[in-house]
Amino acid sequence: MFRPRMDMFRPLAEALRDLLPILGVILFFQLFVLGQPIPNGMRMLYGTLLVLVGLALFVRGLEIGLFPLGESMAQGFVRKGSAPWLLLFSFLLGFATTVAEPSLIAIAKKAAQVAADEGVIAATNEDMTAYALGLRLTVALSVGVAILLGVLRILFNWPLHWCIIAGYMLVVIMTWFAPRSIIGIAYDSGGVTTSTITVPMVTALGVGLASSIRGRNPVLDGFGLIAFASLLPMIFVMLYGLWIMP
Repeated sequence: MFRPRMDMFRPLAEALRDLLPILGVILFFQLFVLGQPIPNGMRMLYGTLLVLVGLALFVRGLEIGLFPLGESMAQGFVRKGSAPWLLLFSFLLGFATTVAEPSLIAIAKKAAQVAADEGVIAATNEDMTAYALGLRLTVALSVGVAILLGVLRILFNWPLHWCIIAGYMLVVIMTWFAPRSIIGIAYDSGGVTTSTITVPMVTALGVGLASSIRGRNPVLDGFGLIAFASLLPMIFVMLYGLWIMP
């Protein structure tokens, strides 16, 4: 007779724990502040159950799949002793996981629509599509470069705080020169790049790399790649704005 083990339900319990604060806030404001019943209650419940199961499966998949894969690949590159291949992989990992990010696609389309409405670009499908595609490729390129720089930081033991300080100083300086219509988009681009696939893969890559190099501490040196992935898109998008809107 099949008897499920308790650890099979651990991901569900953890996902429920994480969702409860969100559900509590929504229910409180819907029922007590707005004073309205939950619309389509059964449909909402069904959707919540799907989110619960999906989140549990996703987190479990990260634990048994992506995290070990990222760490093992980083360790394999170190054992192979091929820095160029490691850097190429880092760049392509950042680029590929970002260019197809749904949130980036959505914000690029919205930015193109708003730019057309405000007269920044021509209100034609061709110009709007080109603007959105250019924005997506710019952000994806910036994340690829960001992950590459993060790997170089681990290899050469560059101080993380000085890298971040210098990067944000450059962001502040460029804000003075970039077109005003692109500044908000540039700042938001730094947030949409941290996707559900990029974050675990990049984190596992950094931790695995730091664990494989003598003299590196996985806690001190393995993290910080995501900070680069949030920083560089702001710089690249403002450069993109200077290029298309001189």
